[in-house]
Order: sequence, then C-alpha cells, then structure tokens
Amino acid sequence: MQKPISITAVSSISPLGKSLTEAWENYQSSTHCISERSFQGEQALVAQLPQEVKKEIEALRQSDPKYKLLDDTVLYAMYASRQAIKLAHWQASDNFGINIGSSRGATTLFENYHRSFLKHNKAKTLSSPTTTLGNIASWVAHDLQTQGPEISHSITCSTALHAMLNGIAWINSGMCNKFLVGGSEAPLTAFTIAQMQALKIYSKAKLNSNDHAEFGEASFPCRALDLKKKQNTMILGEGASMVCLEEGQKDNALAVIKGYGYATEILEHNISISSDAQCFQHSMKMALGDNPPESVDVIVMHAPGTVKGDLSEYKAIEKIFCNNMPALTTNKWKVGHTFGASGTLSLELAILMLIHQKFVGVPYLEDQKQPHTIKNILVNAVGFGGNAVSIFLSK
Repeated sequence: MQKPISITAVSSISPLGKSLTEAWENYQSSTHCISERSFQGEQALVAQLPQEVKKEIEALRQSDPKYKLLDDTVLYAMYASRQAIKLAHWQASDNFGINIGSSRGATTLFENYHRSFLKHNKAKTLSSPTTTLGNIASWVAHDLQTQGPEISHSITCSTALHAMLNGIAWINSGMCNKFLVGGSEAPLTAFTIAQMQALKIYSKAKLNSNDHAEFGEASFPCRALDLKKKQNTMILGEGASMVCLEEGQKDNALAVIKGYGYATEILEHNISISSDAQCFQHSMKMALGDNPPESVDVIVMHAPGTVKGDLSEYKAIEKIFCNNMPALTTNKWKVGHTFGASGTLSLELAILMLIHQKFVGVPYLEDQKQPHTIKNILVNAVGFGGNAVSIFLSK
C-alpha cells in the first residue's frame, strides 16, 4: 500500500433496504429476506428489493425520458451512487473516477430484446447500447455530471472488489484522488435462475405459509457457511452497493483500507476452485502483508451457500490462521448472492460492524466465535474460475 486510502461513504440498495440505517436494523433480526417468485410458471426462491425501494427505482426511471429504457442494473447503480457521493460530500467538479461492474449486466433487457428478435427477426433500436456492460458506469457518470475516468468490467462474483482494486490503483498512481467503486446486479430473471439451476447449485428449499423455509429441520433456505449441509443452497439476490474512496487518512473516514490482495487459480473447468481455495490463501496473505493473522478480528466470507464453495474457503482460512481463527460470518443467508455486487455488500456489513462494534453472526450456526473487539476485518470475494480478492479494513 503506497498511500493510506479512506472509505468516506458507503451506500446500497438491497433486500435490506436503501440506507445504512435500514441495513443495520435488518441485520439485528435473525430472519432472512428471501421469498418465493414465479419465473415463467416455475417457482424459485430469491431475495428481492423491498417494495418501497422498488417504488424509488421506478420514480428514478420516470424522472428523465432517457432513463425509461435503462435496465435495472443501471438504475440500481445510479440510485446508490447518488446517495454515496451525497454522504461523502463530493461535488461533480471533483471529477472523481467511477468504476462500477456487474457479473450479468443488463439481464432483463437482454432477455426481452432477444425474445423480441426471435419473434420478429429484427432487433429493437436501443437493444445494443442499453445492454452493453459499459452502459452502467457511463450512465452513472452522466447522472452525476462528473468528467473523471469511468470504467466498467465483469469479473463475475468478485467484480465489486475488483472495482475497489482499480480505484486503489488509480489513487496510488496519482492519477486520481477520489474514486467511486462498486457493483450492481439485477439477476432475478427466468434465464439467469435457470442457468444457476442447471449448474445444480441453487437451493431446492420450499417456503411454507409462515414464510420460513422447510429445509430439513432448518428455517433458512440458504445455508451459507453451514459446513454440515449435504446439498447446495445458493439463492440469488439483487441490489447495488457503492463505496467512496479518498486518498489519505480522512477525519470523516468510516474505515481505512489497511491492505488488499488478489489471486487467480488455474482453471480445471468453468466454475472450478481448489478444495482448499488456494486463490483465497494467496489473496488473504497478500492483504495481511506484515500484519499478523491474530490481528484480524472478523472475516466476512464469500460463502455463497454451496457445499464446495463454502468448505474450500473455510479450509483456506484454516491454512492461513491455523490456531488463531477469527470470527467468521457471511450475509448471503439473509440477502442471497448478488453476484457482482456481493463484494461491496459484504464490505458494507464489515463497516457496519466496525462502526457499531457489534458482531453480526449467522443465526443457525452453533458455537460461533464472538470477537472481543472489532478493529480489523478481512472481506473476501471470489468469482467463477477462482478470481479472489481480499480487502483488509481497519477502524
């Protein structure tokens, strides 16, 4: 790390709500945000935005004629980005950089336009510009009226934390002193759900009339970080999460980035990861730097709720921390897996724990370790193919 970098604002929209206050209040409850929804006649479990948040997104869509034909991924990013720079007290004239990514991109529009093409053998006029991956960051830059660099990318489920790496690199290079980074995902579509089901990683749990899942004796349909589970339980969620990065140690910093790490595994197949997640071992070691493993109080794990994914990450943590295992947690049991946005939603949880000095655990796990104090937190994310990122945060 060449320069200290402060996180001066975090903003998100997710199944938890539309503000840090709402998110923290929801984290105090042991109930999940998962519901059942029909996709072309087939039922699937998902974690959706609350109705009041959907109304805010629809109001944003109607606020400008140019916004009416944009995908939800763009509008989610736009909404969260407006809130983030407001909290950080940034001005458009600051010409801050923007890096916002997505795993799937404009899934709803792409599926609708492709369906129309198959029916009419003719593409709609705006089918290309509104479905390109780059239209997320570019529309956010347009909405915020800033003229700094704007970048879009997709590195599947580690997209948002790769955006953070990019922001750090730009700031360390001296080419920018402020960067807005994050991810946006609106994957609750028939084709996206079907793709995850085809991989056999999606939860098969059913909700009963009391809105609790019938999964054996458990009441949680996504069993993220449950290392005893016998079947995959991943569930998709939607949302966007943005983080404001600034050069230096700022008085208004919510947290300081103490270290960062990244690694990529050699692929054995399209979604492979080694049994002890060597990519995570490398990224966590790099993020720790000269800091001893025992200095980490909490790790917010990627833990998507799959049997192999959760266990391999846990084994990687065991390799690095040995007998000094920190407290472990994840938020995917509650908000689902938001693909490209998940990394910064995990980082938001870490920052909330640092602010409130209270550990948010996983309610169905027994004998969870509780940290005495929360000063340092490691946040993990990994995408298909073992593209791991670890961010080391300090109070």
